[in-house]
Amino acid sequence: MIHVFFSLSCLILALLLVGLGSAPIRAAEHTKETTKADAGKIGPAVQTQKTLDKLGDQERRMLQEYRQAFREAATLKLYNRHLQEVIDSQEKETASLHRQMKEVELTRRELVPLMYRMLDSLEAFVRLDLPFLQDERQKRLKRLREMLVMAAVENAEKYRRILEAYQIESEYGHTIEAYRADLKMNGETRPVDFLRLGRVALYYQTLDGSDTGVWVRAKKTWQTLPSEYRKPVRDGLRIARKQASPTLLTLPVPAPESVQ
Repeated sequence: MIHVFFSLSCLILALLLVGLGSAPIRAAEHTKETTKADAGKIGPAVQTQKTLDKLGDQERRMLQEYRQAFREAATLKLYNRHLQEVIDSQEKETASLHRQMKEVELTRRELVPLMYRMLDSLEAFVRLDLPFLQDERQKRLKRLREMLVMAAVENAEKYRRILEAYQIESEYGHTIEAYRADLKMNGETRPVDFLRLGRVALYYQTLDGSDTGVWVRAKKTWQTLPSEYRKPVRDGLRIARKQASPTLLTLPVPAPESVQ
């Protein structure tokens, strides 16, 4: 009986040992299977995450490209509006130039008759004016008359010179001047000193101071002045030549012509 019990105990112990020995093996196999299963699940998840990251990167890149394209579109829109304004301005300038060219052509046709009329008026003015610097002024008018028919001189230059002659004549009205020239009077020609006070009066005095006179516009002739005016005229000549300081002169002034 004791032997049988011992045998039975040994058998049970053996079975327990066998069971305990096989349990770690089964646990290891189970863990290995679990790891393989988890690895099978993690692989697609990682791939999915990579795909999502890639899609996110593409989305951000596309968004950045869209914003860049939007800014470029806004810039191009502004630039196109600027170009349109420039084109509109150029069209207006072109139309203005065409209009000006037509006006210039019309002015060019009208300029020649205008210059002839201006020169005619200037000649008449000199003829009716005080007879001072006759040679100089007549030569200037003659040169202008000859210049009008010169093809080598542009109309603009002709017009400028006529205006210049008008300016010179205008300046005579507010200046005083002393100069020496020949005086023809009573069939006799002799050198005298002339004194011009603007366009108000014109006097002469012989070089020796013995004879002094004034131009009478109404009679278009010279009139001899009394000897008391010799000194004022001589003083006026010295003032005009800047040989003396300006001072008050007592001189006769011819009465202006009456207007009919």
